[in-house]
Amino acid sequence: MDIRCSQEERFLINKVANAAQEAGMEAYLIGGFVRDKILDRPCADMDVVCLGDGIQLAELVAARFTPRPHVSFFKTFGTAHIRVHDYDIEFVGARKESYRHHSRNPEVEPGSLKDDLERRDFSVNSMSVSLNTADFGKLFDPFNGLSDLTDKIIKTPLSPDKAFTDDPLRMLRAIRFAAQLGFTIDPVTWEGILKNRDRIRIISQERITEEINKMILCRIPSVGFDLMYRSGLLKLVFPQMVDLAGAEYRDGVGHKDNLYHTFQVLDNISRNTDDLWLRWAAILHDIGKPATKRFEEEAGWTFHGHEVVGGRMVPRIFAQLKLPQDAKMRFVRKIVELHLRPISLTKENITDSAVRRLLFEAGEDVDALMTLCNADITSKNKQKVKQFLSNFEMVRQRMKEVEEKDQLRSWQPPVTGEMIMEAFGIPPSREVGDIKTAIREAILDGLIPGTKDAAWEFMLVKAKEMGLQMK
Repeated sequence: MDIRCSQEERFLINKVANAAQEAGMEAYLIGGFVRDKILDRPCADMDVVCLGDGIQLAELVAARFTPRPHVSFFKTFGTAHIRVHDYDIEFVGARKESYRHHSRNPEVEPGSLKDDLERRDFSVNSMSVSLNTADFGKLFDPFNGLSDLTDKIIKTPLSPDKAFTDDPLRMLRAIRFAAQLGFTIDPVTWEGILKNRDRIRIISQERITEEINKMILCRIPSVGFDLMYRSGLLKLVFPQMVDLAGAEYRDGVGHKDNLYHTFQVLDNISRNTDDLWLRWAAILHDIGKPATKRFEEEAGWTFHGHEVVGGRMVPRIFAQLKLPQDAKMRFVRKIVELHLRPISLTKENITDSAVRRLLFEAGEDVDALMTLCNADITSKNKQKVKQFLSNFEMVRQRMKEVEEKDQLRSWQPPVTGEMIMEAFGIPPSREVGDIKTAIREAILDGLIPGTKDAAWEFMLVKAKEMGLQMK
């Protein structure tokens, strides 16, 4: 076998080959596993196509392992799946597909190996390797995928019009593969994307977002986003991001193109984190700028409050893109809302109170916030960049000093609402909230230390001012 497989992969492949021989079926490794092994890339997903019943072959393969892995199968599509040794192995009978114009769900019937290869999305995914005794390890490459791998080209095996009409998601997949692999999209295939881009509307949002997330996790994510933008697909799948594009000039005064600034921030942060949600925070950090853009005679272009407006947009965008409405969304919103705060601290004499408030509001996410702030420095002026980085280092040092003293990342109120209600014999009420807020503000302002005794004494004074009496 010419493809570069590990010893464990060869062990699994032989299990499949022996089971197929026992069943009297022809079987082939196909698609992404073949592509990635030729490129010497890791891949834990094996796709096996057989001339016969894919579910039967999966059952025979599973029976060769102890303990026997569970076989998940979908009779409607004739597919089955097992997971062994941290590998996902998918089985399917060779088939040919036809599509209706309004749907990406195919009508399927049995077919030949060539039928199965030509229904694949791109030539680099339309190669197979025989698992049959007569020609074990032989590469079948009817659409010159190996040549396209060598030339680093993404090209559809059949006409782009047919490929993208059948399954419009392939347009985003073409862009994602170009970004992941560092390949170029073939000019004819690119024209097919431009021609058929409106068909992306028939694809479910979940599938679209899955592709976007994979682009975000690329080594240089801006490649995929730039291709989406230039193809017109970004406007269809994420219009708020396209609103950032362009630089407007008035009286000879312009502002930077906030879309390409965002691309650069995303690339910058991706050098320092693989966290999908922190990368999303980079994408959305300036999303409120179009709504807040103003031209002021003395100041020029301003975007006052864009971090607040952007923070409010985050839940709506997450809902629109079918991203999770949970702690991940709240994390992104927090980072977007706070991303100017460390910058503002570099422009003033930093007080312990200001640092304390930032530490309190950022909490455990303060390091993520500072990672975004560093990534947000995109000036071409090297001296300015050096000064910004120096200023941020000063802020980090002050944060460290205050954090060591006050432990604000894991801060818990020293006097709780329950303690206040118990002390004064009152139910949950506005007064309880006012006292808790007053204690917190006093601690953040440095008026009292963050100890229980100091907070208790402050509570008694505050309660007396409000006319409350101890029980």
